[in-house]
Amino acid sequence: MTKPDPVVIQELPVIQKIISDETWLEGERRGGYVSQEDPVVRERVCDVVLTIGERLRQMLQGENAV
Repeated sequence: MTKPDPVVIQELPVIQKIISDETWLEGERRGGYVSQEDPVVRERVCDVVLTIGERLRQMLQGENAV
């Protein structure tokens, strides 16, 4: 088994925060409870991670290049 990339380990709390935020936001939109496994939440989380992924990785690696 290969050792996981240390940056991936650092990204996990940020991704969990994105999941929490998107779950809360979708719950607000619908006016009730929404699961983290909800397809709309998953899609939004993927969109956010794909949008900020490279910048997040650069930040966590200490690279300030945009």
